[in-house]
Amino acid sequence: MISFKVEDRAGAVNTIEVPEEISLSLMEVLKASDYPVLATCGGMALCATCHVEVKEGSDQIGPANDAELDMIDTLPHARTNSRLACQIRISEKLNNALFLLME
Repeated sequence: MISFKVEDRAGAVNTIEVPEEISLSLMEVLKASDYPVLATCGGMALCATCHVEVKEGSDQIGPANDAELDMIDTLPHARTNSRLACQIRISEKLNNALFLLME
């Protein structure tokens, strides 16, 4: 199992566990876990409504691609560890990561 934590806008932290063989993005898992992620573009890195902050584990996840960085640059509250959940694939690299929901 892959296990990571999500902090919602109210400050509550919950652990999410997903099977290792799952082929989804973080955005899809958050939506399936009933987090209020709009994801209006459907995961194409065009809207930034799945903006998260990687509070722990950013060094393991890897860097954002150019399309993601371009969209993050448009966000007024972007931070150096901002990412789009639609662009983060579920993998063992997410183990012990902590994500803060931003949008």
